[in-house]
Amino acid sequence: MSVPALIPESTKCPSGCRAKIVRRGRFVRARDRRSLQRFECRGCHRSFSEATFDPCFNQKKRDLNPLLFRLFTGGYSQRRAALDLGVSRTTVVRKFIFLGQAALIAFKKFNLVKPRAKCWEFDDLETLEHSKYKPLSVIQAVEFKTRRILGFRVASMPPKGITAKAASRKYGRRKDERSQARKALFEELQSLVQPDATIRSDENPYYMKDVGKYFPRARHDRIRGRRGCVTGQGELKRGGFDPIFSLNHTFAMERANISRLVRRTWCTTKLKERLTLHLALYAVRHNQDLI
Repeated sequence: MSVPALIPESTKCPSGCRAKIVRRGRFVRARDRRSLQRFECRGCHRSFSEATFDPCFNQKKRDLNPLLFRLFTGGYSQRRAALDLGVSRTTVVRKFIFLGQAALIAFKKFNLVKPRAKCWEFDDLETLEHSKYKPLSVIQAVEFKTRRILGFRVASMPPKGITAKAASRKYGRRKDERSQARKALFEELQSLVQPDATIRSDENPYYMKDVGKYFPRARHDRIRGRRGCVTGQGELKRGGFDPIFSLNHTFAMERANISRLVRRTWCTTKLKERLTLHLALYAVRHNQDLI
């Protein structure tokens, strides 16, 4: 009787059975022609392969994942990506959700292994959800100089200005979630920044209380707001030195590379949760390209 080949210790039966695992031949995956090892559990006689525990398991077009990741973070919309790749929009939407959820996990893991930030900046970016009557706020924190994105949150906000009355008549009163989002972000940042770090923001009166609560030992520099320039769609400032340039430049890059954030376009966010996934995708690429 032949002795079965050694099985990697990490290989376990998907059903949780603790019986012996043996090799049962190989097969060639049709999509990428890769040869994969098949296993069998001696206890429950279940057959599985080394691809069973892959996050892309059961995906028929897994080779599109890296390409779609680059497109989603390079200014492409989902419809344009589907058209250029010759696949259905449903496939692209499913890939977008899968990649976005994986990016959220990868983004948090990336920041946890990096040194704590000594100086960081935060502010809000305003965009919309389906209509200008449904504004959204993206609060984001960026490390000074390196421009590494430390964290972000998406929150709904009530409309303001001349659209407030019309929006109220059409959609009713809109909930303001900015305070909750800011507190959730600060709570997450406590493990990513030094307690006595320097914090920079604009003179928003609501920032001081939350900064003092979550970062009592930090130095909070409040920067007076200035008029924006055409480049960057208002995030970058006109002339002179900008003390929170790292954050404003990152916002401008997001405006250019995330299709749903580009102003004066018909490509908008339909769901707030999808904007979170898109921001996570860009944050992963942004941090990887910088570090």
